[in-house]
Amino acid sequence: MNDLATPSLSQKSLKTARLTLRPLQQEDAASITSLADDWEVAQMTGRIPYPYTLVEADAWINSLATADDEFVRGIESAGKLIGICGYVIDADGAPEIGYWLGRDYWGQGYATEAARALIDHCFGEAGFKRIVCCHFVENQPSRRVIEKLGFQLLGSCICWSEASQCDAPALRYEMTRTLARYLARRAA
Repeated sequence: MNDLATPSLSQKSLKTARLTLRPLQQEDAASITSLADDWEVAQMTGRIPYPYTLVEADAWINSLATADDEFVRGIESAGKLIGICGYVIDADGAPEIGYWLGRDYWGQGYATEAARALIDHCFGEAGFKRIVCCHFVENQPSRRVIEKLGFQLLGSCICWSEASQCDAPALRYEMTRTLARYLARRAA
């Protein structure tokens, strides 16, 4: 094996101007718990239970080692974990991206920056032709991120909220590789 070989998708970090999106380590469990055990954060995600415990964070990080349909990265700024982003493969084989940040990091453009890097990864190295995402109707900050990124609205849907333990109204979006290329050319 060549020492200069590209790391596997499971080990590769993604870099932006301000962020490093890196694989999670077991040592991240306490930081994840501290960030995610906040009702304001958990209620706007589909998968974070509330309250969120260190035991749950440990179990989730361990589960990622065998998850073939999930790509997860810790969002790090200035050496500090501030949130999580990644994707799961939906029933149609498209990556459904998601992201969340600890409350102290809201409103600073980090979610947009991290999601943009994730989109570039999906269309580039991972080779997907289409990406989807959803947000709860009441999550207007996430809606603004999705719209800034150029996703196109597909329509209404219902998504499970682990924190609330119920289905909630949501909006579903998509971006195709063709649309992403167009947006990149237009921004240049």
